[in-house]
Amino acid sequence: MRIRTTAVTIAALACALTACSSTTSSDKTDSKPATTATKKAITQEQKDEALAAAGIPKEPTGADRQALLDTLAAVAPNVVKYEDKAVDAARNQCSALTGGAGKLDWLASQRFTYKDVTTTEAQGAKLNAALKKSGFCKV
Repeated sequence: MRIRTTAVTIAALACALTACSSTTSSDKTDSKPATTATKKAITQEQKDEALAAAGIPKEPTGADRQALLDTLAAVAPNVVKYEDKAVDAARNQCSALTGGAGKLDWLASQRFTYKDVTTTEAQGAKLNAALKKSGFCKV
């Protein structure tokens, strides 16, 4: 029994030592990828194009932002309690509306629920209709 334990220990040590073998300098250079990735900065125009392709409109500013907030408040007053979140939710909901997603009312209720604001599916339906009617979402 003692011989088997010793033999297993020696075999385990031999395996461990072979895994720790040193590499030569040529081995180190061979293990690097053949090409190196370079970081390219994405312009704001490229970001806007990508968002537009996904059906997400540009973030409204000034009077357009206020018009959107007024539209949302008319059908679900609580959703504009956090204006930035409401604008982001509206932009993201446009992606669902223009992209042919299912369960749109449920999605709106989820998108416009944050912190202490809860939105129902019925309110989500009204929000969807308002986003379409206002022209904010190009449906």
